[in-house]
Amino acid sequence: MPTVTEAVERLNHLLPLKSRQEKLPEDVRSVHRGILKGFVTLGRPLNREEILALLHATDFETGLKRLSGDDLVVLDSDGKNVIGAYPMTSEKTAHRLTVSQVTVNAMCALDALSVSPMFGHEVTINSHCCITGDPIVIHQKNRRILAAKPSEDVHVGVRWQSTCGCAAHSLCMEMVFLRDETVARTWQGDNADSCWIFPLPEAVEFGAAFFTPLMND
Repeated sequence: MPTVTEAVERLNHLLPLKSRQEKLPEDVRSVHRGILKGFVTLGRPLNREEILALLHATDFETGLKRLSGDDLVVLDSDGKNVIGAYPMTSEKTAHRLTVSQVTVNAMCALDALSVSPMFGHEVTINSHCCITGDPIVIHQKNRRILAAKPSEDVHVGVRWQSTCGCAAHSLCMEMVFLRDETVARTWQGDNADSCWIFPLPEAVEFGAAFFTPLMND
C-alpha cells in the first residue's frame, strides 16, 4: 500500500498548490488565504470589495487572473467571481461540511477531511459512498476522527489522472469516500497503480500534509 508521503508527493506533482502560492505577490497571496478563511468564517469566498481591500500593489483583474491561471481558485462562468479555492467550493458537491456556524462544500473526499486540520475547527462531513450510496458522516477535530458512520472503516479512494487545467472538475471528481475496506478493494479492482485507497486516519494525514501548508509561510 502506498505511503502518505508518496501520496503527497504525487499530488504535489499534479497540483503544486503550495509552490504556486509561494510565487504569488504578497498581496495576492493574502487574497488567496483570505478566500480560504472566508469559506470557514462566512460560508463563502470573498467578494470583489473584500478582495480589493487586501490588494495594495496588484489590481483586481490581474490578481484574479493570476490566481485562476495557477488553478489556486475556480471562477464562475463569467470569470469575474471566485466560487472555489481548494479544498472548498460554492458549487454543489457530494461533500457537505458544517464548520462552526456555517456550511460549505468540499471539492472531494480528501478535501473534506483537510478542512479541520487547516483551521483547527471541528467539522462534520456529510457525504456518501460512491459505490453503494450509503450515507457517510464523519465528525472530526483537527487530525482526530471523533466519530464516523457507518463505521471507522470508511476509506478514501484516489484515482490518479491529469488535472486537465482545473483539478476541481477532473482529478477532484475521482477522490471519493468508500464505505469500508471491502468496498474499497472492489472499487480498486486490478488498478492498484492508478487507484490508491487509504483508511480514514491515513487519508486525514494525507489531506493535512497537502493542504495545511497553504495557511503558513
